[in-house]
Amino acid sequence: MDRMQPTAYPVDHGALRHGWESFRAQGELPPALQERFDPAVLKSWQRCALRAGSTPSPKRLQAMALDSMMRAHADLIAVAIPFMEDVHQFLESSHCAILLTNSTACVLALAGDGAAVAELTDLGLDLGAYWSEGQLGTNALGMCLLEAMPVQVVGAEHYFPVFQHLVTSAAPIHHVNGRMIGILGLVTPAASATSHTLSLAMAVARAITGQFQADLILEEANRRLSEMHTVLGAVDEGVITWNEAGQVNHVNAQAARILRLNPASVLGQVVTDVLELPQLLREAIGQNRELQDVEVTFNVNGRAVPCLLSLRPITAGMPQGHIAMLRPIEHVRRLVQEQVGAQSSLKLEAITGRSPAMRQVLRQARTAARGTAPVLLRGEGGVGKNYLARAIHNDGERSEGPFLAINCRAIPHELMPEEMLGYEGEGVTKGRPSKFELANGGTLLLDQIENLSLEMQAAVLHLLETGFVMRLGSLKPIPVDVRLVALTSADLERLVTAGHFLSHLYYRFGVFSLAVPPLRDRPEDIPILIERFLDRLSSRTGRSARLHEEALEVLCRYPWPGNVRELESALERALYQCDDGLMRLIDLPAVVRTGRVITASNPAPAPVLTIGEAEREAIIRAGWACEGRVTEMARQLGIGRTTLWRKLKRYDITPDHFAR
Repeated sequence: MDRMQPTAYPVDHGALRHGWESFRAQGELPPALQERFDPAVLKSWQRCALRAGSTPSPKRLQAMALDSMMRAHADLIAVAIPFMEDVHQFLESSHCAILLTNSTACVLALAGDGAAVAELTDLGLDLGAYWSEGQLGTNALGMCLLEAMPVQVVGAEHYFPVFQHLVTSAAPIHHVNGRMIGILGLVTPAASATSHTLSLAMAVARAITGQFQADLILEEANRRLSEMHTVLGAVDEGVITWNEAGQVNHVNAQAARILRLNPASVLGQVVTDVLELPQLLREAIGQNRELQDVEVTFNVNGRAVPCLLSLRPITAGMPQGHIAMLRPIEHVRRLVQEQVGAQSSLKLEAITGRSPAMRQVLRQARTAARGTAPVLLRGEGGVGKNYLARAIHNDGERSEGPFLAINCRAIPHELMPEEMLGYEGEGVTKGRPSKFELANGGTLLLDQIENLSLEMQAAVLHLLETGFVMRLGSLKPIPVDVRLVALTSADLERLVTAGHFLSHLYYRFGVFSLAVPPLRDRPEDIPILIERFLDRLSSRTGRSARLHEEALEVLCRYPWPGNVRELESALERALYQCDDGLMRLIDLPAVVRTGRVITASNPAPAPVLTIGEAEREAIIRAGWACEGRVTEMARQLGIGRTTLWRKLKRYDITPDHFAR
């Protein structure tokens, strides 16, 4: 590779002058002198001899073109100027001029010793001048442009004598993509020539290139940081981060709102000075371990703020800090309620009734929906107390809140305190919220409330009186805002007298106490209920659901000991039993057709069947027993085959209906 600097220092200026004179006189350098010259300089002389005249012909841009050029290279100038000023201070009083050019060797900036700058200005080599080899002959900047390597040209190595009292040194400036975007040049007196000048030019050019790389990395980092802040600001969770020293370095808007913080005032502060961290969180930070969706409570200005928290250590080979993600506990619970469908669209206006007793209940329910006191719904099983409770919730001010239904009979007494009151977490053990907290802001339904233990009755009474609940193992009361709706089919007055139900709790439910009548006491409502259930079955199954008039008469006459629930089950069974969507008497359950009432005690008197109804029922039973085989049916019934066919036709019964 060609050498880019004179062969030895100190420079023998006389030998250089002799070699230059020999080249100008003979057009070539004598072999004895060639070893003393840089091969790149000799090639430059040869190029200059072919195209350059006897004097340099500087070319410079006009003011308007120069201004456009300066704007186009504003980034390069802005980065290079500070480095050029540093070089000027370092070489002060050394008669040194510092030049910055673009990739065509056009001067963009000029600094340095005043006399040196003035000399270049007098030569027309200041701003806007081109230092290319074609205009100025052999010089370091022109050669650097051609060779794309650092170059130093000393004294007589310059092709034109007007520059031979100078030393020009130049080094390329590269963009981060490797493309040469400029040249850093130093012009000093030849009498003080030194190789360190070229080293300085190379160091400054590399520093400028490095600054471009640093600026690009910083720009990319800022862009990523801006994207991260945008993402953290858009997520639903609150996010707060701190470094290894515990200093807060980011708080998004959601975290500021949850924890009631001013992000600008807490940045840079130690997180423990800003917040009183829960013990579980302090332990996890000390052990540098993760937490996943644990329930914690922050104490913010004396106010308890329950949150669902996840903690992640930030590591890059070694601990760098932590990031905590917070979700308000009420938002999480509301989302769960929505996902499991606890919020029903049922309204009181959808519950209809023709009977005076049911109309009175609905009037009382509308009044209860507007109130805030506990509600007690009394009635037999299956009368629709659950539906009425949901409708009261949906018609009230808490309709947007959760609706949580608990069957008290389904919880064993020994587990009831833990299930109802929850418990406080310790160490790595997660706590469990109470059912009252889960229903906070909404309605808690206690079905079969008579099965609550006396301890839980006392806890419910305490909640109604104070508005606070306390988890097991905790000394911290938690405020809750929940409305209670209780359902019962028991005689609570008798339970109070027997000491199995707290009288004070019973009286608490005395404001809104509604007795839902059984279906047998309101037969006027049966057709309406049937019509509503058939519409619901049709939409749910996608099948036509119609009821034969004879079947309707039987349904209206049946006493319905299972109330509304039994009626709905009977209709659904009949729909699946029939083939064409028309539910006939034969499709109804046998207990409904015969009027037999199944109860836990002695059966109540069943409706008396007419002879025709009894005969029809006997034929239907024979049909199911014989799977529609007419001959066997006639034998079991004790009548002739022809007689049976005549009766089948009379009662509109088809033997094929019984075939499996």
